Amino acid sequence: MISVVIAARDAAATIERTLESLARQDTGEPYEVIVVDDASADGTSALAEAAGAKVIRHDWAQGPGAARDAGVAAAEGDVIAFTDSDCFPSPGWLAHGRRALGSATLIQGRVTPDPDAPMGPFDRSLWVERETGLYETANLFVTRAAFDAVGGFEVWLEPEIGKPMAEDVWLGWRVRRDGGRTAFCPEAQVHHAVFERGPAGFLAERRRLRYFPAIARKVPELRELLFYRRVFLNRRSAAFDLALVGAAVAARRRSPLPLAAALPYVKLAVDEALPWGRRAPLVAIVRGLADVVGFLELVRGSGRERSPLL
Repeated sequence: MISVVIAARDAAATIERTLESLARQDTGEPYEVIVVDDASADGTSALAEAAGAKVIRHDWAQGPGAARDAGVAAAEGDVIAFTDSDCFPSPGWLAHGRRALGSATLIQGRVTPDPDAPMGPFDRSLWVERETGLYETANLFVTRAAFDAVGGFEVWLEPEIGKPMAEDVWLGWRVRRDGGRTAFCPEAQVHHAVFERGPAGFLAERRRLRYFPAIARKVPELRELLFYRRVFLNRRSAAFDLALVGAAVAARRRSPLPLAAALPYVKLAVDEALPWGRRAPLVAIVRGLADVVGFLELVRGSGRERSPLL
């Protein structure tokens, strides 16, 4: 049997569609759906029960890691499939993920934004197009034996900003370090809801980048697999950092020539903004400010953790 585990908190707006998607799964073996309601204040539990899911309720919020552990503890399957209450699995999701586990211990599936939802330049969704080493539980399959062997999720990073994070990253790497084999299965696809968000929310989210140096310290393997040239968060942050260096050198030497170092970042910013037409100037300004916020938070986190990531 396959056990699908969903941690949910105040998910009444999306979980009904999630469960409808799971009811349409085309798989040749039985499966169960377990929803762990982590102290929701809306109708999450009622919707899950009406859809036929097994529901576990927490009277007080324990966080997504503890909620998923509770779901696995109640599961009967030898395969655990994780998705989120704002994700909508494709009809072949379970079948493809289960098949991929025939040659691996842990499978990361593909995640893309809901194709039926318009997406603005600052809206929130999720993309997982390859195995990056983050092992997002929006779409993750693992054998029950491997999950039990590493002791499930371990909450180790509790930010001052927002909910606990990276317990899924740490689960995946504990499975890998324990000898488990991992793979990416693009056919096992889920769509992630699109949430409307303005410039202020877009900027606020960048503050959580201060915790990525802690993740890099905990899982140094990510420097090879995910981060750009080991010390940069990604190519964009590297281009932004180069632009900052060029501006600083230009100011010190009182020469415009070092400003040429900013050209890769300027080109990237322009290419991203232009498709938004009349909104392009706003997009460029907000994303530029977001890069400033991200840089400052990464510097702060790097200093605190003594783990440079810029």
